[in-house]
Amino acid sequence: METAFDIVEVLGLVFVLLFAGLVALALVLFVIDRSQTEDAIRRNYPVIGRFRHIFSELGEFFRQYFFAMDREELPFNRAQREWVGRAGEGKSNTIAFGSTRNLSVPGTPIFVNDPFPPLDDQYAKSEPLLIGPTARTPYLAPSFFNISGMSYGALSKPAIQALSHGAAQAGVWLNTGEGGVSPFHYEGGCDLVFQIGTAKFGVRDEHGGLDDAKLAEVASHEAIRMFEIKMAQGAKPGKGGILPGEKVTEEIAAIRGLKVGQDGISPNRHREIDSFDHLIDMITHVREITGKPVGIKTVVGAESTMREFFETITRRGPDCAPDFITIDGGEGGTGAAPMPLMDLVGMPVREALPLVANLREEFGLQDRVRLIASGKLVNPGDVAWALAAGADFITSARGFMFALGCIQALKCNKNTCPTGITTHDPRFQKGLVVDRKAPRVANYAKSIVKEVEVLSHSVGVSEPRKLRRRHVRLVQENGRSVPMNEVFPRPDAV
Repeated sequence: METAFDIVEVLGLVFVLLFAGLVALALVLFVIDRSQTEDAIRRNYPVIGRFRHIFSELGEFFRQYFFAMDREELPFNRAQREWVGRAGEGKSNTIAFGSTRNLSVPGTPIFVNDPFPPLDDQYAKSEPLLIGPTARTPYLAPSFFNISGMSYGALSKPAIQALSHGAAQAGVWLNTGEGGVSPFHYEGGCDLVFQIGTAKFGVRDEHGGLDDAKLAEVASHEAIRMFEIKMAQGAKPGKGGILPGEKVTEEIAAIRGLKVGQDGISPNRHREIDSFDHLIDMITHVREITGKPVGIKTVVGAESTMREFFETITRRGPDCAPDFITIDGGEGGTGAAPMPLMDLVGMPVREALPLVANLREEFGLQDRVRLIASGKLVNPGDVAWALAAGADFITSARGFMFALGCIQALKCNKNTCPTGITTHDPRFQKGLVVDRKAPRVANYAKSIVKEVEVLSHSVGVSEPRKLRRRHVRLVQENGRSVPMNEVFPRPDAV
């Protein structure tokens, strides 16, 4: 009995001490909050005012897991993320009891099923497509769905390794992003697109200009199949890339030509390109040095600007044209960016892609210049829409991040990504096991291709690139759907 009483006394003493400690802490916080002058809420409501900040921080978590419906979240909702998750795991994506998608939202694409579709043994099959017919080493791209630009630095070492191996398994290309090419990009043996950003990381001289010798050395690698001159990206049109200094490790600093801990800030444009003539000069120069297809990545701001570009190509001749144009939507991307640029600048890809496709046809360049669409195109319907709108290829960054295990924690611009994808903290990186994630990358890419082929078969075409705007209807403000070729008529009225 004495032992029991002793335990009760100890527990009572512990409780008293804890209570006294909490009271003392509350008094200290009360004095701090009342005396500080930065936060009006804490000054007027000492101690309890702190809960507002706590709940604000936790609100994002609770909304994602407990309160938001499957189709409510932004930038990607749970239904979109879970489709990628199941595809990455190689699981069936069949569902029951009807669609949960709100089909009355303006802009929603609805595909037109053929009343007499081809029989099952006449299924739609995607085919390789040539890029850069005038280059010394053209590229026969195997897949219409590929991995968009994500730099080593913005992404972690295991993330790049998993993407490289997964891309090789699926037969898709991997864009290096503007941070230069690392050994981890080569590791899986996939096809690579080397992106030349405004800072020219990986091919720059000591003054930040283009170093032809370094460019030729990069091009000598067989894995490098194309070069993409980045003019702008959807997350921050008009502003260069931003790699926070806490992510610049010794290895990344060596690849990019920075100091450890130094912010990687790219200029807002290429210093030597201030007109479309200069842009074509750069395209021609890079193609001559490398012998490989060269294109550009940009965000559309206005129809008149893109028309001027195509007029310049026509004046200079089709041999000077870019081998491809990547259209990134202004919806924002994975990179760190100021909110006004991410939210407010640049056309969405849903408007920009049909516009550029029309101009390409108007100037008769559809067989010379390939169109690549990028920007929140992560599910089969998104990809099929882009092909119908006029794209030859689609690239995705965030879709493949979901395949790697991204939970949309929105920590990409910090060094605290909990899944190890966008961090260089070894504690978080150990959660990303390359051998387990690479097959998920491959499965996701293969699932997209397969499902787009299923959609193509349903509308009655034999190859996904034969999808046309007449095969898609777009929901309007009044709830009715209209054929996309009426909303965005093509020059040849196809």
